[in-house]
Amino acid sequence: MTPEEYVQLKAFARQDGALLSVMWIGAFACYVQGLTNPMLGMLALLLIIASPFFAASRLRHFRDYARDGVISFRRGYAYIVMTFFYAGLLLAAALYIYFAFIDDGFLLGKLMDTMNSEEGRQIIQMYGMREQMEEGLKELGNMRPIDYALNMLTINITTGFLLGLPIAAAYKRIEELKN
Repeated sequence: MTPEEYVQLKAFARQDGALLSVMWIGAFACYVQGLTNPMLGMLALLLIIASPFFAASRLRHFRDYARDGVISFRRGYAYIVMTFFYAGLLLAAALYIYFAFIDDGFLLGKLMDTMNSEEGRQIIQMYGMREQMEEGLKELGNMRPIDYALNMLTINITTGFLLGLPIAAAYKRIEELKN
């Protein structure tokens, strides 16, 4: 890969990472609001499920328009990993801002309300997980906003490494297949 091709790859990955991060930030906002409105919770789930397909469509766009219909597995994999990395950075920044300045214990409070509801107590008792749930909520309460952001960044980068394999394999196209 020439330096110019690497610059092109990074530029497209940054742009598409920004688009993917908008999708993820929207999914997070729907998740938070979905704690009080189940329809938004379903929308959050759909957005998360759709994100690998969105990334694959952006890879196809990059391959067809920037690479003249030809892309190797390695280049496609690098593109997906970088796209998820840039999207993860922007999502991490949004999560930090949310937990540092907006949340004020709302998310943890809703989780505790769910755990303390009659249905929540029955499910926790049925699985014998009362202590684990209380310990988990205590740990969540002790986390700083930067911890949430860094955890999500790590998850998203790892997801990019894992999902990049099948996506890049599905969308690779070598010169002979171009015609």
